[in-house]
Amino acid sequence: MKAKDVMVKDVITVRPDDSVLAAVQLLVKNDISALPVVDDEGRAVGIISEADLMRREEIGTEKQRPWWLEAMTPATTLANEFAKSHGKRVAELMSRHIVSASEDTPLAEIAALLERNRIKRVPIIKGGKLVGVVSRTNIIQALASSKREPDDERHGEGDRAIRWEILARLAEQKWTDFGSRNVIVAGGVVHLWGLVGSAEERRALTALAEGVPGVIGVVDEMIPAY
Repeated sequence: MKAKDVMVKDVITVRPDDSVLAAVQLLVKNDISALPVVDDEGRAVGIISEADLMRREEIGTEKQRPWWLEAMTPATTLANEFAKSHGKRVAELMSRHIVSASEDTPLAEIAALLERNRIKRVPIIKGGKLVGVVSRTNIIQALASSKREPDDERHGEGDRAIRWEILARLAEQKWTDFGSRNVIVAGGVVHLWGLVGSAEERRALTALAEGVPGVIGVVDEMIPAY
């Protein structure tokens, strides 16, 4: 499998000039731990994560040092810490070093990037612009959905086409916000993951997936919110 087989395409992002409060509210509302930061052209320019928000003066968690240790701390370090604890805009807190990959990057390489850099997600870049994200969760879902025998490339292309058709059909539906983070296709079998709004939505999503040409089965891993 490659990044484009599992990546989340409907990525929630923020802009550098957005407020830190707005970013925090997006993290909480969507139950995610980080947000890619994009410019007006859709290019990824940074990431703001929970780690960037741990030391905030509003809640008294900014870093404190004894005076003698602070005197030996480089000014650049002190300035960076002050910006993270007092900054009001995303640009003042975000990490500018982005570990990214392309759509054709094998999942094995994505897993290595996550492990080596001790991060939870990798932005997927195409033509300089953000087109998706692969997280640890996406890789675990792919593992759970995979067949024991190896897929050949032709089979992988078929699975990819099925997944993209499902995502296209989902985007047309007004009764659901079920997105690409919840769909994996392996060997013609569609695996649907995550929380849905109701038992009715769950049945409708299964029916939608079953109606896509090439699908030989649907595995329901969804949890309805009763």
